[in-house]
Amino acid sequence: MKIKALVILSAAVLTLGVSSAIASEVATVDVAKVVNSSPKVQALKKEQEAKAKDLVTFVKKAQKDVANVNDVKKKQDLEMKYNKQYAEKREAIAKDYDSKRQKIEDEISKIIAEQAKAKGYDMVIPKNVALYSTTDITDEVVKAVSAAQKKK
Repeated sequence: MKIKALVILSAAVLTLGVSSAIASEVATVDVAKVVNSSPKVQALKKEQEAKAKDLVTFVKKAQKDVANVNDVKKKQDLEMKYNKQYAEKREAIAKDYDSKRQKIEDEISKIIAEQAKAKGYDMVIPKNVALYSTTDITDEVVKAVSAAQKKK
């Protein structure tokens, strides 16, 4: 008797859970499109390109300096010095980029959540995960991200 009651109760809970999941409002967003159209991401890419050019200039100067040294021991020491400096610069650039990129992604996630709440969606999933969706909020999110990032 207790087992039957438990089975009936479980079925009722499951049915209610499924019916509430069916009633959920779900939207999709093309996260890559949102990120790539972000003014801050575009500025970060330009910043990275400039830093990469500076790094190339550093390497060319280092190669030239090393080539001008005739003593084998001094040449090796200079190569080690420049290799260490290069690694430090590259690591600092990567760390700075990762930090800035994470802040931008957090900001974009917050804007997606705000847009979802404002439109009454219970859930937003990445477009590349959904097999089918009738509600894509990508364009609205792109506009909101652009507007928010241009204010700052």
